[in-house]
Amino acid sequence: MGVLNVTPDSFSDGGLYAGYDQAVAHGRALLHQGADVVDVGGESSRPGAAPVSLDEEFDRVVPVVGALAGPAAAAGARISVDTVKPEVATAAVDAGASLLNDISASLWEVAASTGVGWVAMHMQGEPRTMQADPRYRDVVAEVQDFVLERAGRARAAGVDEVWVDPGIGFGKTTAHNLSLLHHLPELVAATAADGYAGVLVGTSRKRFLGVLAAGADGTPPAPLEEREEGSLATAAAALVAGAGMVRVHDVRGALQVARLYGPAA
Repeated sequence: MGVLNVTPDSFSDGGLYAGYDQAVAHGRALLHQGADVVDVGGESSRPGAAPVSLDEEFDRVVPVVGALAGPAAAAGARISVDTVKPEVATAAVDAGASLLNDISASLWEVAASTGVGWVAMHMQGEPRTMQADPRYRDVVAEVQDFVLERAGRARAAGVDEVWVDPGIGFGKTTAHNLSLLHHLPELVAATAADGYAGVLVGTSRKRFLGVLAAGADGTPPAPLEEREEGSLATAAAALVAGAGMVRVHDVRGALQVARLYGPAA
């Protein structure tokens, strides 16, 4: 899953593809690089981010989805929409999206009514406040219980394709993120036993990777441009653990990882 942020303020590439032409060009580039899914989002979910209006997100996302749906189909790929708004999700499906990447884990009824796939992600709190002081009694058990409960709701509503995402970096400390990655095989086994589509993992360029790596000046956190090695290493770890999809900015590098470590390797 290649990331396409049509936003001015996303943590990694905010502003680079905020315009329609730049976004469509980058989406086509991700498809050319081998993305199976291009994930189009118009509202930043970085820590501290404020929500945007329905009209603004709609105008950012839906035209880009419409422009990329045909090229994606021709490449044997698909478009997903990264949104928590039912109106944006429905319009994106009408424009050609076939997967809802839902950080709120609340849009299963939209997925059911439109006949598309759905990703249920775990997030503690909301983007504006989620990293203020995240706490868990047992992060692995709580995350697994939550995403499987939401997956069950989706199945009961009639969603055929259900993915779960532990939400790395969404209301978690570095220790929480590492624990979730370490115990990822347990979540993979649980989703497989229940017959869900699989586990989606997104670690690309996230802050905990910078915390674990010193920057060029010798002090953490390493800046964004020095987190690619950690991004690819954690993508490899997720695939080895059985994840069915990884959400990345560097599609070309991740594709090499997937060919080495993925399910089809």
